[in-house]
Amino acid sequence: MGSVRFGVDDLAQLRFAVSPLLETVAALRATTDPGGHALHLPWIKRALAVGTERTALVPHLAELAARLPPPRCPLAEIDEELPLLDGPAPLEGAPELAGAVLAWWRVGVRPYWARVRAVLEADLAYRTRQLAEDGIQEVFAHLHPGLRWANDRLTWGGGPAADRLDLDGRGITLTPSVFSARPILLPGRGPAPPCLVYPARGTGTLWERSAEPGDRLARLLGRSRAGLLSRTSTPATTTALAEQTGLTPGAVSQHLTVLRETGLVTGHRYRREVYYRASELGLALLGKEGGRTSGSG
Repeated sequence: MGSVRFGVDDLAQLRFAVSPLLETVAALRATTDPGGHALHLPWIKRALAVGTERTALVPHLAELAARLPPPRCPLAEIDEELPLLDGPAPLEGAPELAGAVLAWWRVGVRPYWARVRAVLEADLAYRTRQLAEDGIQEVFAHLHPGLRWANDRLTWGGGPAADRLDLDGRGITLTPSVFSARPILLPGRGPAPPCLVYPARGTGTLWERSAEPGDRLARLLGRSRAGLLSRTSTPATTTALAEQTGLTPGAVSQHLTVLRETGLVTGHRYRREVYYRASELGLALLGKEGGRTSGSG
């Protein structure tokens, strides 16, 4: 049974973050257990064929998991996180290990990172909005079915005995992951507070191909704008939409401006990105009235 004990100061210091290093290691673990990660089978089939970048690193999975640093900033790049893999007392051969992780990232994760990151950032946008509207108890209640909030503790089953922690005023970072199927606790290191990793909302849609818009909607809006609208039933950034559609970011931005001015999409900023989402009118045109239910969240 894993558990985290909160104080008043800890709730005030709750943060959210995305960690490409954590996802890179979690993705490697997923390739060793395809049956336990059925949602990712389309990607796993490709990842198993990449060669020595993966096979050379698999024997070091336990070591990597033990040395993963908690994320220090909300939207870090992997180059910023890799130096932290060494920790306060680097192991012999650690630079080679970091290099092996980078090699696996480049062939196994980076080609799909825009898609993965879009799901992770959409989760962050959803959780931060939920925190503002409904409070922290609702956030914890919907992170994972196995998580339970009672009094001053967050608990979950299936974790090792070491997953028990008093925060003691350090706060905690909540980090979504598409490749982690259960909550995982990373202890704090240096100035970084502990981190609770949880399965990201919307992971089930990660490898799906979006359905093309119907002919009538395409005739009304134009095929490019209709296609963009169909991809905003969950929050998406300009970069993610460009990656999905093959349009340039500039073209996507122009189309989204038109869709926003006509009331078919709304936009809200989260840190460096603007997330676009179909409005009620947009969902109605797509035939998804009341469709803001993608992901169990």
